[in-house]
Formats: sequence, structure tokens, C-alpha cells
Amino acid sequence: MQAFLQTLQEEFRAALKLTEKSTPRCYKFSEAKNIIKVAVGMRRSGKTYFLFQTIRQLLSESIEIDRVLYINFEDDRILPIDHKAMGRMIDAWYTLNPENHNHCCYLFLDEVQNVEGWPLVLRRILDTKNIQIYVTGSSAKLLSKEIATSLRGRSLSIEILPYSYLEYLTAHQLQPPSKPFGQKMLDYQRSYLLDYFRIGGFPGIQHMPSNEQLETLQNYVETVIFRDIIERHQISNVALLKYFISFLLKNVGAPFSINKFYNDIKSQGHKIGKDTLHSYLAYLEDAFLIFAVPIFSESLRHTQTTPKKIYAIDNGLIIANTFNLSDNLGKLLENQVFLDLRRQGKRIFYYHTTDGYEIDFITQDIQGKYEIIQVVWDATDPHTLEREKRALVQAEKELGFPGKLIDYTHYLRELL
Repeated sequence: MQAFLQTLQEEFRAALKLTEKSTPRCYKFSEAKNIIKVAVGMRRSGKTYFLFQTIRQLLSESIEIDRVLYINFEDDRILPIDHKAMGRMIDAWYTLNPENHNHCCYLFLDEVQNVEGWPLVLRRILDTKNIQIYVTGSSAKLLSKEIATSLRGRSLSIEILPYSYLEYLTAHQLQPPSKPFGQKMLDYQRSYLLDYFRIGGFPGIQHMPSNEQLETLQNYVETVIFRDIIERHQISNVALLKYFISFLLKNVGAPFSINKFYNDIKSQGHKIGKDTLHSYLAYLEDAFLIFAVPIFSESLRHTQTTPKKIYAIDNGLIIANTFNLSDNLGKLLENQVFLDLRRQGKRIFYYHTTDGYEIDFITQDIQGKYEIIQVVWDATDPHTLEREKRALVQAEKELGFPGKLIDYTHYLRELL
């Protein structure tokens, strides 16, 4: 065990050095003591890089690297593993470094949901050691269930998404929007934004050739399908699951009805229950691939029975797996605005006015303040502008919330 730990630490230090020039993420763990810090998000969204960024920050504060333990529970040499074996690994690390009993140490556990019963170990370590604990996971439900039942207020979570537009610009050493924001600046930023939509924000693909980017993004979806859904939930109807995912990605920004989809596939000869489809959607949300946004309503029944709008984790991933949205810039901008609102920690809904106009987003921030948001790619067309403003004005009157229209120029200016 000790020899294996030394090998892991040697590999960790080499990997840490390789990420010294990685793009800084716009996230930060809580500095609260005696709290387990949790980062969740889809595979390949940058959780490990964020852990390494946190470790480099500690080292810059004169924390000795011997006081840092990093374990990746996706490592095939470790799997399968239970909480008892995990506990023995951590204890063996202290045996290797006995002086750490007298210091504050830092424990980083990557993809911890692969360890059954992991909170049991972390509670013991947190209670008996002078230690700061950081974990990541690619399952929202598994982590939240464990946190709610076992850690009970002893953890704080943040969600890691692929690069934002500003992070994308940083990764490519491109100039962010700045004043004065004239036509020249707008033209450059529009070009960058379109490239960002095409490539997306997954850190690992940013500097690949285009054909490799495409193939890698498709592989990301395949990995989620097999590792986080089929293996985890014992799915047998793989073909239908893939069709389901493809359908959702092609219909980003549109309301999705389980009943309608069920009737469509039933007419094609597929045999599957509605409850199974509901489970599929829940699995996709759990893996952070798809997000389902409910309608804004005071009626709980209306909220539960009305179709939800579908959004995806990344625009590049959408294009790589559907090929049909590259010309629909309005939907891509809408998906991007959704992701940015999620980054801000806002609750998100959509809305139908009494005249049947659809409002893209109703948001609520942590102070309880509501806002109405309507998204369109280009608001220079007078008919488009009139239609969107009509819906916005009616929603403002019905709800009493302030509203705004976001087109791509407004989106870019808001980044200043």
C-alpha cells in the first residue's frame, strides 16, 4: 500500500507541474474550516484542473506539498474500492508522513462517488485530523444524497461548468470586450463568440485540430452514456437511450413532453414505459449533460404537468452531436445565457403569457429578486424586435418583474 501511494504521489506531482499554465477557472472553494468542499460537474468540465489550481494556490502560500494528498478514484489500479479500503489508503499516507499528524493537511479526492460509503471515511477524518478536505464528483444525485444523509450541513458544493466565454478568451489569449465598444470591437467579439459556440468550453479540446475536437466531443457524450448512465443504472436499451439524447440535444431551448415523445417512439415500434423515460431524463440531469427548466407558475400541479424546456451543458457539444444548430444562433445564444444564469446560482424558469407568448427565462437570485429575460440573436430586424418586446411588455405587466431583451451585442456589452 505504501509503495503504491508513493507511486500515486509521484504521478500527481508530475501532473500538477503539467497544469501550471492551464487557464485559471473563475471558481473558488469556500474558506470555511471543518467543512468538506465539494465540486460537482460533468466529466471533462475541468474539475480536476480546478483541484490542481486550488493545490497550486496552497503551495504559493508556502504549504508543503508533502501535506497534500491527491487521489483519483477513476484510476483503474484503485477500482473497485469501498470506504474501508479508502480509509486504509489515507491512514497509510499518514504512516508514510508521520509528521503530518502535527500539521494541517489537505486531502483532494477526485470522482469520489466511485467509492461506496465515502462520507463515512470523511466524517471520521474530519473529526480526528487537522485537515481540509476537497472532493469532486460527476453525479449530482449520488453526491447530494450522500451529503444530505451522511454529512448533514458539513459540506459546501459548487458546480463546475465548461469554460465561460471570458474563460474561453483567456484560454485562446484573445482580447475580452473593452471600452470603447465600437463596431471594430463588436466585429471581433462576434467572430470570437461564434467560434466559442462551435468549439464550446470543455478545457481539454481547446487547442485540438477541428476534426479531433469534433470526435472528442462525441466521445464525451459516449463516456457519459456508458460510465454515468448505462453502468450506473444498468440500462439495457442502449439504442433508445442514444436516440433520446440525440433528440434532446437537437431540441435545445424547446419545451419537451415525455408524453409526446412516448407516443412518437411507440408509433415507431419501441416498447418502453413513460416512467422509464422520466428516469432517463433524471439520469441525464444527474450526469450534468442535460438540464430541464420548469414553467413559472404559482400552481404546483401546473408546474409538474407542463413540459419543461431543455438546455445542454455546452454549445460545442450540441453542434458536435447534432450538426443542425450551427445556423440557429438564437438557440445557441439562449443556451449560453442559460448556462451563464446557472453559473450565477440563479433559479431559472420559463413562462407563458396569457396571450400565449413564451418568455425564455424568469430568474430569481439569492436575495429573492426576480427578472424577466428574452433572448434573440439579432434584434436589428424590426419584426423580430417588435415581437420580442410585445412578449416582454406583457410578461412585465402580468408578473410585475423588470425585464430585458438580450441579443448578441447586449450579451457582449454586459461582459464589460
